[in-house]
Amino acid sequence: MTKKIALITGGVGGIGTAISLALAEDGYFVIANYLVPGSNTAWIQAMQAAGYGERCAACHADVSDFAACGAMIEAITAQHGAVDVLVNCAGITRDASFRKMTLEQWRAVMSTNLDSAFNVTKHVIEGMVARRFGRIVNISSVNGSKGAFGQTNYAAAKAGIVGFTKALALEVANKGVTVNAVAPGFIDTPMTQAMPQDKRDEIVTAIPAARMGMPQDIANAVRFLVSERAAYITGTNLAVNGGAHMYQ
Repeated sequence: MTKKIALITGGVGGIGTAISLALAEDGYFVIANYLVPGSNTAWIQAMQAAGYGERCAACHADVSDFAACGAMIEAITAQHGAVDVLVNCAGITRDASFRKMTLEQWRAVMSTNLDSAFNVTKHVIEGMVARRFGRIVNISSVNGSKGAFGQTNYAAAKAGIVGFTKALALEVANKGVTVNAVAPGFIDTPMTQAMPQDKRDEIVTAIPAARMGMPQDIANAVRFLVSERAAYITGTNLAVNGGAHMYQ
């Protein structure tokens, strides 16, 4: 039986790890991309602890670099096989009010959060079309729709992810390839855990579901969108935010 390959960019973070575990449970050979040396250690330990140590690999590459992404995909294909599922999950924040935001803060977020989707997808899309099968899921954000103070760079990048998703979905819908996005709201990750408790309480008060999301909530949305049950769903931006923001 040919193994199915799933690549998750930025896959060693809190949400990326949850997606990795979910897809491994569904039978995929999971490859997590990472940038910071050593940041893959906890991910490998989590995969091994769950019993998926033989069905996973981590690969280092800067997804803001087009050539590096090409080399990454070439190496993955040679060692493991063609990528069947791509989850563009890599993302950073460089928050500042727009009047104080530097060009470097703008470019860092745009290149990591938006350019990366082009850089990686470009190197896998032809193979998916040729095989007439592929699943691409891009991680957007609730803030790409409603905006957020101090995040003009992040909101712009995530809104761009939605446009990228919809346009590409149109181009490959008749090629057996689906392209969707998942838009998380506030998720209980190390980043939000670092917030002051009173700020966290204020956030939860504004969420109709009365809790922050868990990384597994995002993982469950991704695993559905890459499954055969979602073969007729493409071009959607699936909100996973506990009712905090209702899309039109």
